[in-house]
Amino acid sequence: MSWKNELPDELWRKILGIGIKASNFTFKDLCCVSICSRRLHRLSNEDLLWSHLISVDFPNQTSSSSSAKSLYKIRFEREKERKLWAHKRAVLRKESQVSEHLRKLREIEGRLREERNKLNSALLELSNLHKVSQASVALNVWQPEVVRVRQKQMVEQCVVPVESRVHALDMEVKLCNQQLQVFDKAYRDEKRRLDTAKEGLKSMKYHPLRDYTLSSTDNQENRKKRKKLKNMHQL
Repeated sequence: MSWKNELPDELWRKILGIGIKASNFTFKDLCCVSICSRRLHRLSNEDLLWSHLISVDFPNQTSSSSSAKSLYKIRFEREKERKLWAHKRAVLRKESQVSEHLRKLREIEGRLREERNKLNSALLELSNLHKVSQASVALNVWQPEVVRVRQKQMVEQCVVPVESRVHALDMEVKLCNQQLQVFDKAYRDEKRRLDTAKEGLKSMKYHPLRDYTLSSTDNQENRKKRKKLKNMHQL
């Protein structure tokens, strides 16, 4: 005769009660015990054990006329669904953060392009003005008539005072470089925040709560495994 069958029910109740109250047995532990034998299955379904689990896992909730195990199952399913929806809301908030970081990155990229275009335009105009300035100086030096005429045309086509415009363009180039440094730093900071948000979203999407909804095939396989394990213990 097995030693499990030699112990009276009252002693088994005491063992299970101590396990739940003193050893922090969870509902999973109690379910595992219940598949060991028919006797333990019957004893582990008693209301006293499940009532204690309800008081620990779901305090401050109203009682019901149904059995304690059924009540625990109902409350567990509700809590699981609540956590699942809370997790989905958290994922949506994180996805919204990622979208916002992407929007800001695109905005910064656009401003960077604008500043680079302004810088290139200023540098091009500055280069042309330097050529005009050189041509103006070269007019005072003897040179072939063909070259002299071309330089004179270049000087005459410039309708703004060369020196003042060069000074203004120099200031604009410095300002563009400063703005580019600011936008470049803002881009790196925003990219870092985006990467952090993506990592957070990735970890949240692999949260265990995503496995709550099993396919019908998974459910059938799990039921077969549990039934096979239970039959093995009953042999």
